[in-house]
Amino acid sequence: MKINQYVKVCELSDVPSGIMFPVDIGEKNLMIVNLEGTIYALDRMCTHETADLSNGFLTDSEVTCPLHLSRFNLKTGGVQNPPATIPLKTYKLKIEGTTVYVLV
Repeated sequence: MKINQYVKVCELSDVPSGIMFPVDIGEKNLMIVNLEGTIYALDRMCTHETADLSNGFLTDSEVTCPLHLSRFNLKTGGVQNPPATIPLKTYKLKIEGTTVYVLV
């Protein structure tokens, strides 16, 4: 896999509204999130402790960690409350037809 290339990760039908879809690209653990029709791509492991955020809770514009309840902004990856202090990495994506691609 080359760096800085778009990689197919899923179909839009895989991520209906309110869903956090886990995707692994090489060693990267991402999640594709559909929040009311807007699609986001972020790292899916909590930066506080190893917890899979795709098993967390999706509210407003945030994902909440299922382990210690840190919240992260979907658009920026920014930490909204402790115990996490390190933001999540976000990824550019594009949609061609019904296919979702992420820039990795």
